[in-house]
Amino acid sequence: MGTTVTDPAALTPREARSLFRGGLITPTAGWSAGWTQANLLVLPREMALEFMVFAQRNARACPVLDVALAGEVAASIFDGDLRTDLPAYRVYRDGEPVAEVGEVREYWRDDLVSFLIGCSFTFEGALLEAGVPVRHIEAGTNVPMYLTNRECAPAGRFAGPLVVSMRPVPARQVGDAVRVTARYPAVHGAPVHVGDPAGLGITDLDRPDFGEPVEIRAGETPVFWACGVTPQAAVMRSRPAFAIGHAPGHMAVTDARDSAYLVP
Repeated sequence: MGTTVTDPAALTPREARSLFRGGLITPTAGWSAGWTQANLLVLPREMALEFMVFAQRNARACPVLDVALAGEVAASIFDGDLRTDLPAYRVYRDGEPVAEVGEVREYWRDDLVSFLIGCSFTFEGALLEAGVPVRHIEAGTNVPMYLTNRECAPAGRFAGPLVVSMRPVPARQVGDAVRVTARYPAVHGAPVHVGDPAGLGITDLDRPDFGEPVEIRAGETPVFWACGVTPQAAVMRSRPAFAIGHAPGHMAVTDARDSAYLVP
């Protein structure tokens, strides 16, 4: 779709969702400033409780903000249609991604339960206000995300590795980045790792597993936060018969305010 958006940060959630419903596919970092974005995972009802336990046991990576029960296509923080109002989705069968599409009505079933999971995009406005650069917003690209060698606590059929997002931060500002993001525990909170990516089993920052690489400049340190793509890594490991997720970086723009998740 050829839509040009001159100031995505100024859009309301409803305006953003309308563009996505109309076919616009784009990463959403920097969109609808001040409004919370969320990861999406959709599962058959018979697996929902097991996933909720998995999320509870791995709350840093999988902070559940809201749940739409079977038969519902909206949620209390998402006054839109979960089948059409994200910019892109991934469909999984037996743990394998079989489609990446702009809407999922043809895949939808009445027994599907939708989980909205906290996203680190929520604290990026606060980082920028504190003077901490956010490189993927500067570059207009997707945030880089990586599979790690850290295992999540399993629950029932769900198990898998922690996924992290990475932002390069000037070394003198790493402490600021930690302090700012620690005040958002419901959307991943403080970093899980600072510095050498080998400590997470990451061998090449220029080859993220999801998203796009970003430039790391002289004097900058890679900083890693738990990422809401972790549930999709669990889907790929655990291989449920069917699941739907957001395409990484293409989030649900909700009607909740970022400030609602700020701890004073």
